[in-house]
Amino acid sequence: MATAPDTSRTSAPARRVARALVTDAALDVAEHAALVGDAAAGAVVTFAGVVRDHDGGRGVHDLRYVAHPSAAAVLQRVAGEVAAACPVDAVAVSHRLGDLAVGEVALAVAVSAAHRAEAFTACARLVDEVKAQLPVWKHQRFADGGAEWVDCP
Repeated sequence: MATAPDTSRTSAPARRVARALVTDAALDVAEHAALVGDAAAGAVVTFAGVVRDHDGGRGVHDLRYVAHPSAAAVLQRVAGEVAAACPVDAVAVSHRLGDLAVGEVALAVAVSAAHRAEAFTACARLVDEVKAQLPVWKHQRFADGGAEWVDCP
């Protein structure tokens, strides 16, 4: 069954990738939200993937993210695919590399769309696709002195 076209808009969704960045610089979710701003957008949804102080019942002291050299190109492709597949005005996504302390943002995402449901759906999809496809690996250092690699083939 075909979905009725969205007649609430006066223009088609821009489907713009405002940012797709792999960086060792600190991430600012509010900056990502500002990048996706659009006069046609009635919703801006953000997500901050933050370093937590525990994993698997162990206290986490800090962690390090490392990336394959293709990570920037993969992130750009994933962001473009989500923007093309979803009725969004813009997406912005960045993943941090290097040493991060508990509480720091590792993944920043912002999505704008005409309606909240579209923005929430696209934001969740973008986060899920980044987690599934981005060749970035996490080395956790635990409070007890131990360490482990996570999601590293």
